Amino acid sequence: MNFKLINSISVSLLVARWKQTLVAAIGVTFSITMFIALLSFMSGLNDMLDGLIVNRTPHIRLYNEIQASKNQPIDLSKEYKGHYNFIRSVKPKNERAQIHNCPAMIKALDNDDRVLGYAPKIVAQVFYNVGDIDLTGVINGVNVDEEARLFKFKDYVTAGNYIDLKNIPNSIILGKGAAEKMLANIGDVVQVTTSKGERMQLKVVGYFQSGIQEVDKVQSYASISTAQKLLGESKNYITDIQVKLKDIAWAPKMAKEYANLFDIEAVDIQTANSQFETGSSIRTLISYAVGITLLIVAGFGIYNILNMMIYEKMDSIAILKATGFSGNDVNRIFITIALSIGFFGGGMGLFLGFGLSNIIDNVPFNTASLPTIKTFPINYNPKFYFIGAVFSLVTTYLAGYFPSRKASKIDPVVIIRGK
Repeated sequence: MNFKLINSISVSLLVARWKQTLVAAIGVTFSITMFIALLSFMSGLNDMLDGLIVNRTPHIRLYNEIQASKNQPIDLSKEYKGHYNFIRSVKPKNERAQIHNCPAMIKALDNDDRVLGYAPKIVAQVFYNVGDIDLTGVINGVNVDEEARLFKFKDYVTAGNYIDLKNIPNSIILGKGAAEKMLANIGDVVQVTTSKGERMQLKVVGYFQSGIQEVDKVQSYASISTAQKLLGESKNYITDIQVKLKDIAWAPKMAKEYANLFDIEAVDIQTANSQFETGSSIRTLISYAVGITLLIVAGFGIYNILNMMIYEKMDSIAILKATGFSGNDVNRIFITIALSIGFFGGGMGLFLGFGLSNIIDNVPFNTASLPTIKTFPINYNPKFYFIGAVFSLVTTYLAGYFPSRKASKIDPVVIIRGK
């Protein structure tokens, strides 16, 4: 078998029908281009939407939930042991939301190699006092440095400087929606009242915008010390510990581990935001389905072109076989043609797909609900380009294989006699 001769014949057939070859290559190029651009854009969109929640959500949240005691006195009675006891209107236990064994928990987190970091937090239900009107709200007392490092807090502060929350006593960063409702400007002083009637005046040092409008209407941020002062609590008062892990996949298992170890409520990010993961998976599946459909359609186009080429080249194939070329040689000729179309068309498609993705990445995308997003999101994952390259070669190979198998079985005597 002379590979050089087979390649020469393949090139001759490609050049002889260059218009059909060009159409087939353009089909592959267009399919790969749209496959890359579509997957890059949809994946970037998924990352953006998930980031609105994931960036601001701990992998594990540790907190003390106030709820009714699971073991009632009657359950501890020997007299009614083994009976089914039905108790109605059970009230929650008389306890506070404070995490009681906070120092031990923090020490355990410091010694756990799986933990990337943690940030203590205080959640305080308050009323914003606007004249004679009280607006409900939530003030989150945070460790400013850790909140910025682990949860990108500074990226969501749209006005003012987030570090002022740490440096200026009795300061607050208002949610954008809450600030608009109160007509509060940076530098103004707002009054808040806790559920226990404690009142405090706080200086506005910035605006916070998460991208979720309903959250921004009630949520604001202060330092932990300010939140403790507002509630009239000691420096040990903490209601939440937000944990970030080195691998988010460990969250469900570690949440159960911490819940059993510390006898506390622990919620992992997968459980808390399962609907977002479902939506992301569905969008990714749709993107792959559409992209692969484009490649398959291009493959059928190449199949039709090669099938027509074989039909028109019956005389040439008969001559090749009559002069000593085997059926496998004919098969290799047309597979070489198909792979050449797939290689050059696919390579150009990858290049144009990257270019189109880059163009989309620079298109301005400004919306008030997403302050951190300035352009359309694009994900330049090399996986997309690898899948596109492999699939272009596979589809063109299959598109060339079936017509070439037909050509390899042609009887030259029948063709020449018919002519």
